[in-house]
Formats: sequence, structure tokens, C-alpha cells
Amino acid sequence: MSGYKLLAQNKKAYHDYFIEKNYEAGIELVGTEVKSIRMGKTSIKESYIKIINGEVFIVGMHITPYEKGNIFNKDPLRTRKLLLHRREINALAGAIAVDGYTIMPLKVYLKDGLIKMEIGLAKGKKLYDKREDLKKKEIGRMAERNFKVRI
Repeated sequence: MSGYKLLAQNKKAYHDYFIEKNYEAGIELVGTEVKSIRMGKTSIKESYIKIINGEVFIVGMHITPYEKGNIFNKDPLRTRKLLLHRREINALAGAIAVDGYTIMPLKVYLKDGLIKMEIGLAKGKKLYDKREDLKKKEIGRMAERNFKVRI
């Protein structure tokens, strides 16, 4: 992908949830927030996504205030609107009406000069699912180690 730069990632989302479908959304930002995100000063670890009145919002996304900014700096934890097509919003709203589904922020990245967010329709994992994933990772690591030793 040309012009792609990862700015923030939510690794815990992949550990705690099965990601069933991904969507790309724009984020409604103000000028100093854009500068701060481009410098990589953002976090989506504690954030979540809500649908309110047919619009999608991200709550709890932290953007460190731009240090060269002034009175135009906004609250670092303010609620921001995500920009999606109407059919995508309707599909997400219908899916989270089903028990066990939620919408998780996965990545924030720069794509062709625009700041985008990858969000995922997620279903929570049970403890035994997490253990199973850890076993698979460990088996993969052991296989890699054994392969490197033989060469």
C-alpha cells in the first residue's frame, strides 16, 4: 500500500476479541489534533466506539495536545465523530444489536495524506479461546526455533 504509515494500534483487541469484519473510517479532527497524530502522539488502547442517533463516535481516544499549539488545542479525550457510509453504519448498528458483538478501534494510520481508522466488528473471546490462541502461538514459536537450529 503506497502512502501508508501506522500511527497507533490496539493489540489487545486481537487478544480479547474475534475480529469478524473490518471497516475503514475517517476521523473528524481539528488542525492541532492532526499535527499531533502525524507525530504519533495518540492512543486508542482505552477507547471504544458508540453509535448515537445514526452517527458513529469514538470515545476515549487520547490525542496529546500539540506542544506548539495555543488556545486552539482541544480536550485530549473528547468524543470524535467517525466518517462512514450510511450502509456501513446500518450494518454495524444491526450487528451490535445481537448479543456479544461490539465495535473496536483497531488501528490509526496515515493513508495518502489522510488520517484513517480501522474499526472491527468484534465478538468477545472466552478464557479458553485465549488459552487456545496462546498455545497456537507457542507451537509456532517452537517450530520456528527448531527450524532455525537445524539450518
